[in-house]
Amino acid sequence: MNLKIKNALISVSDKEKLSSILKVLKKHKINIISSGGTYNAIRKLGYKCIELSKYTGFKEMLDGRVKTLHPKIHAGILHDRKNKIHKNEMSRQKFPALDLIIVNFYPFQKVVIETKKPKKIIENIDIGGPTLVRAAAKNFNNVTIITNKNDYPDLIEELNKNNGKTSLSFREYMSSKAFGLTAYYDAMIANWFNKKLNIEFPERKTIFGKQFQKLRYGENPHQKSSIYINDYDDKKLKFFQLHGKELSYNNYNDIFASLEILQSIKDKAGTVIVKHANPCGVSENKKPLESFKNAYASDPVSSFGGVIACNYRINKKIAIEINKNFLEVLLAKGFDKKALRILKKKKNLRIIDISKFKMNNNTSVKNFDGSFILQNKDRIILDKKKLKFVTKLKPNKKELEEIEFAFNICKYTKSNAIALCNNFSTIGIGAGQPSRLDSCKIAIQKAKQFQPRKIVNSIAASDAFFPFADGLKILIHAGVKTIVQPGGSIRDKEIIKEANKAKIKMVFTGLRHFNH
Repeated sequence: MNLKIKNALISVSDKEKLSSILKVLKKHKINIISSGGTYNAIRKLGYKCIELSKYTGFKEMLDGRVKTLHPKIHAGILHDRKNKIHKNEMSRQKFPALDLIIVNFYPFQKVVIETKKPKKIIENIDIGGPTLVRAAAKNFNNVTIITNKNDYPDLIEELNKNNGKTSLSFREYMSSKAFGLTAYYDAMIANWFNKKLNIEFPERKTIFGKQFQKLRYGENPHQKSSIYINDYDDKKLKFFQLHGKELSYNNYNDIFASLEILQSIKDKAGTVIVKHANPCGVSENKKPLESFKNAYASDPVSSFGGVIACNYRINKKIAIEINKNFLEVLLAKGFDKKALRILKKKKNLRIIDISKFKMNNNTSVKNFDGSFILQNKDRIILDKKKLKFVTKLKPNKKELEEIEFAFNICKYTKSNAIALCNNFSTIGIGAGQPSRLDSCKIAIQKAKQFQPRKIVNSIAASDAFFPFADGLKILIHAGVKTIVQPGGSIRDKEIIKEANKAKIKMVFTGLRHFNH
């Protein structure tokens, strides 16, 4: 049912595009009520407006904390126009109906970004605005609610098309958007309090997100998908695309996986190559070009069409090397002009600058049907003080550093995971197998295929203990000389005995790194 709008209440923090809506309200002879900064802005633009305090007969108080919280306002919004009792009560009180509410909130999220002062942040928690919005959204049968300046064009079209009226379908759609906004706003506030109070797992957890972009499709063409930003700065991602096609769902999935690994490489030039959310090549080196070459050499077949993430700036030499291969996405901490010209020759290559990227969130979420599981991220690699050197032969200082590197890569590989490394580069990765034995076989097979000479004296990392000695024997037989694993199997003695027999070094970390 189309309803005529006679009276509108406008209260907005963001006054951009306000003149466009005022013009159409005047055209359809709609009365405007407002207060404070919005009232002044409307008058300044040359439009008539009733000041809220004159309309209610009650001056705002408590530094503006109480303005719209008044029976004349909320009765005007909430009453049912078809209910005789409601109509009689409104008539006795001489309260007019309010048919259109245009509201946006105090800029809580903007203030959170700009300051760490709790008092200022709390002062920017809007009370009256969300209350108006919820009231109007509940009574969408009778009231139109607008909460976003980007919806002004739709409201203008609706009013012009229907001669100052709005349709039920339009009101209901705007109501759904309004409740989405209030939920989003309250979730941001709740999460701010949780963070302030160091509450990692609250009794009730609401995850907020704003749609950043609709994606062409999901993992497969028949699936729909969008990417959302879960951050107080919800207008942009923390990295910037400089070139190439739009990013897909699978691109984003691999980008996130690669950035998780990359942020763990701190001191040297690190290169991470990811395919289907698993690393297929990782290297760290003092020289960025060598880092890239070593990462790619780990598994050039799997790297085809993958995502490459670098924690260094791309120069001309590296760009030439990169362009020898086919990849979907390249992430780096900046690009020289000459390098960018070379890389842009590939029209579809997605080039992304991660110079300003910083990982802040310490939790991960997995959702299924009517539930989700939440955990803090696996930030620990190993504790050197708790390492157990369980074999007769012990690793030296350099080998301990390589052990840490290998165990770190294993941590980011889907379980069951085996990572073979030599000189701070992967040479073979076995990922995502139900059997640890199969993961050992795959890691060795990869290394034999691409870098057979580097298997000898290599290091093998396992994300969990070896339940049997069979996987260990395969690694030893191939030429692995050092193994790092959590330990904790009932067959640990048998496995240590096998390692001593083969004269290899083995270290127990006491720390498991399952990644499902």
